[in-house]
Amino acid sequence: MTYAASLALTLPEMILAGGALVLLMIAAFAGDRSARVVHWLAVALIAAAGLALLGPAGDGGDAFGGLYRADPFAAFAKLLIYIAAAVSLAMAPDFFARDTTGGPQGQLRAEYPVLILLSAVGMGMMVSAVDLLTLYVGLELQNLVAYILASFMRNNTRSAEAGLKYFVLSALASGILLYGISLLYGFTATTSFDGIATAVAAQVEGGGLGAGTLIGLVFLLAGIAFKIAAVPFHMWTPDIYEGSPTPVTGFFASAPKVAAMALFVRVTVEALGPATDAWRQIIIFAALASILLGAFGAIGQSNIKRMLAYSSINNIGFALIGLAAGTEAGVAAVMSYMAIYIAMTLGSFLVVLQMRDADGRPVETIASLSGLSQSRRGLAAAFAIFMFSLAGIPPLLGFWAKFLVFDAAVAAGLWPLAAIGIAASVISAFYYLKIVKTMYFDDPAPAYAPSNSVLEGGLIALAATAVSPLGYFAVPALAGVAANAARALF
Repeated sequence: MTYAASLALTLPEMILAGGALVLLMIAAFAGDRSARVVHWLAVALIAAAGLALLGPAGDGGDAFGGLYRADPFAAFAKLLIYIAAAVSLAMAPDFFARDTTGGPQGQLRAEYPVLILLSAVGMGMMVSAVDLLTLYVGLELQNLVAYILASFMRNNTRSAEAGLKYFVLSALASGILLYGISLLYGFTATTSFDGIATAVAAQVEGGGLGAGTLIGLVFLLAGIAFKIAAVPFHMWTPDIYEGSPTPVTGFFASAPKVAAMALFVRVTVEALGPATDAWRQIIIFAALASILLGAFGAIGQSNIKRMLAYSSINNIGFALIGLAAGTEAGVAAVMSYMAIYIAMTLGSFLVVLQMRDADGRPVETIASLSGLSQSRRGLAAAFAIFMFSLAGIPPLLGFWAKFLVFDAAVAAGLWPLAAIGIAASVISAFYYLKIVKTMYFDDPAPAYAPSNSVLEGGLIALAATAVSPLGYFAVPALAGVAANAARALF
């Protein structure tokens, strides 16, 4: 394949990277006065990158000598990433502008959308990586941006602490990942996913995986598990979610989760597919531990962002049940789950953005939601929809997401895993229903400041509609796209 053809396959990343450099120059010369314009130009670039997936970048094969793959699986994951990134950009300007400690523009900075674009470039490389080197480069590009985003509010101690914690723990995870990569390379003599699969298949046929390959597999999956916040690599999530600015937290809970989960799926199915019996045990443990810890850990939380952090851990556990099946249906269930998950999660964080006192300062306590149904009926109804959907209560779309992963597990003979997952979902429903009870049955707390943002209100309404029973009209299309994406890996 020629160099020009390879560039055509990476057109979404080229658009985002080139656009980020142009916007960076605009920000450098025009300053923070251009912040809102740069934000919306960044959204336009993300839309252009999404449209580029309709061409060869959506299903054009391998590029750059087998380092990068443009296939339907990567295209679907990128589409979800771009949607989450665009919403994260749309929810940021008003939030940062309200913090007047940063000057006339508040904390609104023109470099924020540039960072989101560069993060999207890294995530695009992650989901298209078919070589351990591309995997690591994409992952670290996304990580470097995440450190800055977490500590973006420079005058806020919690934000600075979140960035530092994320940096230290992520550096440890990167070391674990690199050690796993080095072991796999040493014992398979290749960094290509296809080459690793061939070498692993030969070892399995010869009597079983070698000890070095097995240890490398464990370290590799551990490093990626940190990015999806699966137990026991979840410890960073509550603190980082609480300390980061709310738009950044919403971004962390959506786009990077989709990218890391897609990477996890591609590595296990494509590179380590012949060793399914070996990694399935790891996935089952991570799934059950994440479900249970996420459920019990959220019960005692008083901060809404920390509660949503444990909710994300819990939901990742359910998604991993689909991956544990190791089948095409299981992969399709995982991708459908992630699509529904980002709608529920982004909708929830958009509601959190509305939680402000009379002076416009963010309020994050769950107790402040008391009596919300009386002061802001529409907002309370939308939040109730998101909570019921996250709990998996029918007929909301969150129920369908859980049904898909449980059905895939049962079809693969993992019915005990599905049974435990169903039982654990009852536990997680407790803290979601507690939010609804607080809004509708507790004595009213001081009312939140009214919202003047038509855009935020529209996005909340759109997300609530998407996960409501009306969302089932989109299920056939979603199922078809997810199945096509999963087919590309088998």
